Amino acid sequence: MIETTLDTLSAQPQAWNALRWLVEAGFRGEKAVIERELMPWRDVGVREFLDFGCGTGEFAPCFPAAHYTGVDLAAHYVRWAARNRSGGYGVMNGESLGLRTGAFDAALVLGVFHHLPDDVVCSAVAELRRVLKPGATLLVMEDIAPPDVWNVAGHAMHWLDRGGFIRSNADYRALMAPHFVPRREYTMRSGICDYAVYVME
Repeated sequence: MIETTLDTLSAQPQAWNALRWLVEAGFRGEKAVIERELMPWRDVGVREFLDFGCGTGEFAPCFPAAHYTGVDLAAHYVRWAARNRSGGYGVMNGESLGLRTGAFDAALVLGVFHHLPDDVVCSAVAELRRVLKPGATLLVMEDIAPPDVWNVAGHAMHWLDRGGFIRSNADYRALMAPHFVPRREYTMRSGICDYAVYVME
């Protein structure tokens, strides 16, 4: 019953946005990490940003519109984002991006890999390496189980999460290791949700 309700909500971009905005306190945690790690408003016009698995383009306003590209496999999300957000968008398979080699200075992957099996993540990471410039930053944020035992709502949300491949820190690092070197790793809270943050180069 609950899973069916979540599936129905996720099929409606505006309803899904509202639910996520509510449980993640307006995405303040994620936005703070993006600002701190990618500094998207520094040197505007010089750097290009890729939002890999952009969904509804919720984080597009964090970046200069003329230098933001969001890609996702879900066509209905991308159509909604293109109508309601600034920036450029494309429906693409993460294992074979229709993007130029070395086109981007930084990439954001937020809550994507825990929906994908290992072989798909490995292919996607290789593609991200291809489209990023040498020395570019890859910022990955992935859902983790709440470390605070008293975060009951967060534990319930984690249990309901529709991603079937939530991994350990070591497993996430291993999947990215062939192509990226870790700079920093830490955890953060956004509303009731907890994330592992990986800053890779």
